[in-house]
Amino acid sequence: MKNYVGGTAVAAVLVSSTAAYAEQCTNEIWNKIMDRGVIVVGVKADTRPWGYRDQDGNIIGMEADMAQDVADTLGVDLELVAVESSNRMQFLEGGRIDLMIATMSDRADRREIVGVVGPNYYSSGTNVMTPQALEIEDWSDLEGRPVCGKQGAFYNQIVEERYGAQITAFGSNAEALQALRDRKCIAWVYDDSSIAADLASGQYDDFEMPLVSEDNNPWALAVPIEERDCVFGRFMSGMQYNWHQSGDLIALEEKWGIQSTAYLAEQNERFADWLAE
Repeated sequence: MKNYVGGTAVAAVLVSSTAAYAEQCTNEIWNKIMDRGVIVVGVKADTRPWGYRDQDGNIIGMEADMAQDVADTLGVDLELVAVESSNRMQFLEGGRIDLMIATMSDRADRREIVGVVGPNYYSSGTNVMTPQALEIEDWSDLEGRPVCGKQGAFYNQIVEERYGAQITAFGSNAEALQALRDRKCIAWVYDDSSIAADLASGQYDDFEMPLVSEDNNPWALAVPIEERDCVFGRFMSGMQYNWHQSGDLIALEEKWGIQSTAYLAEQNERFADWLAE
């Protein structure tokens, strides 16, 4: 069934290609994937729960599951390669991977290096981790109160100026989180995807992320830049559209214990079939 679906999806992509694009596109990577019957996807292996290693050393997580769905839809096998923030674009640019799904924020400078295709599949923003007992309910609850931060984080100043929090910045996440445990601050302000990962780890059962995230930054997957407007790029754009319309990404959030995000709910509503019951 997957092979049939994959073949149908490929046919749809090919039909949609214009003659002009057909002349420009060699589809080299796409053809390589289909010829060898394997797609090589770069994912994180140290960022729970999006990509991390289980007890047997296998990479698992939400983005690993997304990569598997891509392979299944194409009807090919999947090979996962561990990447880091410092090398993920280089791995794609240099041909070590065919596709990258690795918690990468979508930025203009990155679009000049790799083939980012929309719609973006996820988003992260600024939020806080705080003890449940404090019952923090609104950003205004931080006014005049001590809040732990990370040195160099751009949102420290924003939260200070916007909400009157008293930020104490630490050199590492570990130091800041320990200060939070020691009640030296009422909250830890940081990227909500990292906070969600900490909460999913089972080490912070008495804490929560209670606020609506702000200053969201969408995440992008990428194909090689030369394939962005060709068959591969269009196929991956369709995959992301289908993930949002079907609610599959929302289901993966639940599967991996990630706190539900307004972004995925909004995208699911945005791409919903208006005729569906």
